[in-house]
Amino acid sequence: MHLPSASILLAAAATLTLAVPVQDSPRQRLLDGKPLPARFRKKGASPTNPYTPGFRDPLDSAVDSVGNKLDPLPYRNGLGGSVLGPWNPERARQNPDLVRPPSTDSGDVPNLRWSFVDSHIRIGEGGWTRQTTVREMGTSTQLAGVNMRLGEGVIRELHWHKEAEWAYVLDGEVRVTALDYEGGSFIDDLKKGDLWYFPSGVPHSLQGLGENGTEFLLIFDDGGFSEESTFLLTDWLMHTPRSVLAENFHLPPEVFDHIPKTEKYIFQGSLPGPIKDEEPTGKFVKKSKYQFTHKMLDQEPKKTSGGEVRITDSKNFPISKTVAAAHVIIEPGALREMHWHPNADEWSFFIRGRARVTVFASSGTARTFDYTPGDVGIVPANMGHFVENIGDEPVEMLEVFRADEFRDFSLFQWLGETPQRQVADTLFAGNKEAGDKFLAQIQSAKKDEVTKFSNESTEEDDVEEEELVDLR
Repeated sequence: MHLPSASILLAAAATLTLAVPVQDSPRQRLLDGKPLPARFRKKGASPTNPYTPGFRDPLDSAVDSVGNKLDPLPYRNGLGGSVLGPWNPERARQNPDLVRPPSTDSGDVPNLRWSFVDSHIRIGEGGWTRQTTVREMGTSTQLAGVNMRLGEGVIRELHWHKEAEWAYVLDGEVRVTALDYEGGSFIDDLKKGDLWYFPSGVPHSLQGLGENGTEFLLIFDDGGFSEESTFLLTDWLMHTPRSVLAENFHLPPEVFDHIPKTEKYIFQGSLPGPIKDEEPTGKFVKKSKYQFTHKMLDQEPKKTSGGEVRITDSKNFPISKTVAAAHVIIEPGALREMHWHPNADEWSFFIRGRARVTVFASSGTARTFDYTPGDVGIVPANMGHFVENIGDEPVEMLEVFRADEFRDFSLFQWLGETPQRQVADTLFAGNKEAGDKFLAQIQSAKKDEVTKFSNESTEEDDVEEEELVDLR
């Protein structure tokens, strides 16, 4: 019997060692008596990092973890603990108020946030599309959103939907065409900040213009909408017998040997010329008497103390019977005031900036969410909420509703126009001094959709405020 040589045994041991997984989890390190990595160890109070055990903030102030490059952990006012299991720091940084909710959050409120980056992208020839519907976001029941990109000359083929289509041009230029219910032809070229609206069943097409093409947000007045349910021209013709096509168009059947064998959906087209050179000129062609487009950003905005608001609904865009919208700018340090919408859910799309939103759902329940560009937010009808700019640049957002008119109620205005004795009895029955200050502040009952606090305090108060900012 021959025993293995020492070299063979060493080689086998080395192979066995390589096959054993390295156990370096936080739990295993503790069992082995090794120190934990820095992010798992408890830290003392930090004047600049609220995600430490000793940090205190009874005001539940907003934290811009993205702008300040902080790593959120579930510590709040002495409560909570570190994380030992798997962790996604980038996702946590974008959602700090899910990691460490304000102490005012309570109860079960469904998810009211979705990011388009989590949506499946359908890629076509020279463009793409992705959607946020009730399938991606269960609370998106009233409206569905589609984000679409078309390159230069790229066409979203002729089609129609059973849902109405409202759209906002995010960037670039696009040509839209449509045929109205009375057989009128419509063509228009749109730029960033422009809208279009096509009622249910109206056939239309879209084409990217300019060297960069276009990108836009589509809103459909049914949360169950799907881009896969679009009625496409090519899809219809390829599922119609050629004999019927020949009879319908009064042409020999062989002409239709050349129609596409599959739907085109998004495809590269020839570059368009000026509208005047491309308008149909047939004997029975007539121009539409309806205006399917609107220049939203060309509207004069309502200036507020903390930003500006533009509202587009059936009052100034008459064709838009099922969708109303507001374009809102919230400056740094400002707040889309506490309010609610009585007639429809709010479907929000964040274009720029970083925001915090707390939704009050009644019955002692509330939940806070954070939003960054490309995110969608839902606030069900009648639920109180605010939108707070927590970053260092303006928040630009769309508030969209399945409604013919934009309506909201301002908490500030409501309390200012309620008998002051009732307000004081309700909120400040035990403290007349605080009550008098509050009543004096709301006396004007001014609605200020985007509001910014102007602190005209004493020098001593300013010092205290600076110390509070440091803690944040």
